Amino acid sequence: MAVNLSIPPESEVLAVAGVEIGVAEAGVRKANRRDLTVFRLAEGSTVAGVFTRNRFRAAPVQVCLEHLAAGAPIRALVVNTGNANAGTGAQGLADARAVCAALARLMGLQDGQVLPFSTGVIMEPLPVDRIAAGLPAALENLSPDNWVQAAHGIMTTDTLPKIHSARVATGGKTVTVTGVSKGAGMIRPNMATMLGYLATDAGIAQPLLAELAHELADVSFNRITVDGDTSTNDSFVLIATGQSGVAIDSRSHPDFPAVREALARAATDLAQKIVRDAEGATKFITIRVQEAGSTEEALKVAYAVAHSPLVKTAFYASDPNLGRILAAVGYAGIEDLDTAGIRLWLDDVLVAEGGGRNPAYREEDGQRVMKQAEILVRIALGRGQACDTVYTCDFSHDYVSINADYRS
Repeated sequence: MAVNLSIPPESEVLAVAGVEIGVAEAGVRKANRRDLTVFRLAEGSTVAGVFTRNRFRAAPVQVCLEHLAAGAPIRALVVNTGNANAGTGAQGLADARAVCAALARLMGLQDGQVLPFSTGVIMEPLPVDRIAAGLPAALENLSPDNWVQAAHGIMTTDTLPKIHSARVATGGKTVTVTGVSKGAGMIRPNMATMLGYLATDAGIAQPLLAELAHELADVSFNRITVDGDTSTNDSFVLIATGQSGVAIDSRSHPDFPAVREALARAATDLAQKIVRDAEGATKFITIRVQEAGSTEEALKVAYAVAHSPLVKTAFYASDPNLGRILAAVGYAGIEDLDTAGIRLWLDDVLVAEGGGRNPAYREEDGQRVMKQAEILVRIALGRGQACDTVYTCDFSHDYVSINADYRS
């Protein structure tokens, strides 16, 4: 069950001028489910992406990187669920390219103007014939108002669609930002088994858009973790169509701060929605590390706590066995860490200081916080001024069940 995951009503999901979306049933893995999504982008759009750092990256990720590096203007994206086309060797690459070629023929594009994406089961051959056969239906379904359908069409083990949509006024014009994401398990930064597509009708020059995609990923999708696993297919795509009349060519442009902030809010919201809908999650946990000597130190500690199965199962049980958090801080890899300077809070409850339990701490106060659906863990290292935040969840019995049954 998703933890306080809000889904905007369809009437509040805004079309982005220059983006049309079509969704179809191709029977990639299961019949009678939307599993094929096509994005058609207006001429003049710019596109940038951030992809998994897993060395065993999937064939579609490799093809996306090739096509983006080649420099041809990207005019279409094609996404299938049910099959990851990962661990499929040379045939997987040929299959990803064949999907691009099939869509390019139908749309009158070059193959290199199409970016392919796949998510699902690893080490199974991609059913190219079924995907190619489903493309005409997806193109017939193209509409600027199909963002909600796209959010459903890219889901795998997600229980709810993940959508963000907003407008921002800048320079006397209105800019729209709308995006969707998917992901529920095998989630760890660098990036995660997630797909994210975020579009704006602002115009953003290609070099700046590429920088911005990485910046947005670092404050959003690279700040979440469910289970510490880095997938083979992670992809975050940023699209700027330029249809609003706002044209940003540099960071000094007066409209850049407002548009960047709107995109950062959207990316962070889409990333947090992934954690809220994590496989088997019952709690959404924010881990904030402050007074670190550097951002790297803060993240080392935050991820050590967030990845600990012992910490995560304690949260599921609402058991304030908080020595597990201190243990994770201690093995985070800061060699000269002075444990006497560490303070630990659960929300407003000071749990530990001076190297041990706060004398005023009461077990019932810790348990009160642990029973909440949303919990803030705050850790002060007493080493400096750096601070960073990671978002995670608990581990429940359902996480094991979902992943044990995933291929059945």
